[in-house]
Amino acid sequence: MPRYVLKIDYHGGPFHGWQRQQAAVSVQGQIEAALRGLEPDLDLVYGAGRTDAGVHATGQVAHVDLAGDWDPYRLCGALNYYLKPDPIVILAIARVDDAFHARFDANQRRYLYRIRVRRQRLTHDAGLKWHVKPALDVAAMEDAARLLIGTHDFTTFRSTQCQARSPVKTLDRIEVTMQGEEVEFMLTARSFLHNQVRSIVGTLERVGAGAWTSADVTAALAARDRAACGPMAPSEGLYLTDVIYAQDPFADWAYG
Repeated sequence: MPRYVLKIDYHGGPFHGWQRQQAAVSVQGQIEAALRGLEPDLDLVYGAGRTDAGVHATGQVAHVDLAGDWDPYRLCGALNYYLKPDPIVILAIARVDDAFHARFDANQRRYLYRIRVRRQRLTHDAGLKWHVKPALDVAAMEDAARLLIGTHDFTTFRSTQCQARSPVKTLDRIEVTMQGEEVEFMLTARSFLHNQVRSIVGTLERVGAGAWTSADVTAALAARDRAACGPMAPSEGLYLTDVIYAQDPFADWAYG
């Protein structure tokens, strides 16, 4: 059966996360339902990563095996038709080798976390950014973020429900930037623990607000105890933006 890889953009607000669930609406479930509108005997869709309820994506990747020899552009248009009115869009589709796996072949994943700092409630950004009222010290957050880069035991920064075999992960990069009222965190790693990004951002926000210091972050990391973590940032500010492979499967896609 031909294998296809999909690049997916979605607003996570209406969904109970990426992963298919029997009693709740998920992104994976809606894409599989759309595909069954084209091929009723469809197998499963395999994603590069599981996003939680309310988390968004601008570059999620998944693969699927189909019976038909579909033109990728025609398949993309048909899928987007069946996905209406869900806030899910297929950005690109490519035919790939049968050995390709969206999850296991990924070299890096990149997440963006967005904060809007202002006293008034959010309007246009509601559900898309974390609303924080006190001013944040970006330089202090940058200093604290550097302490988390590299290979560490991230037990403090993972969910108690995390199913990963080991809490040891290598965080390749954290970038903290601010422009006007916008603060953004970009985190890059081969893989992440459950709730790791939101736990890190919530802790760094405490540093930016002046409630924590860099020494507190060091102590929290060393504690290897979930109870030592700062508050977890809410889901609405988090985006899976990129899944990176040795060879970009969408390199030949003509966007437009």
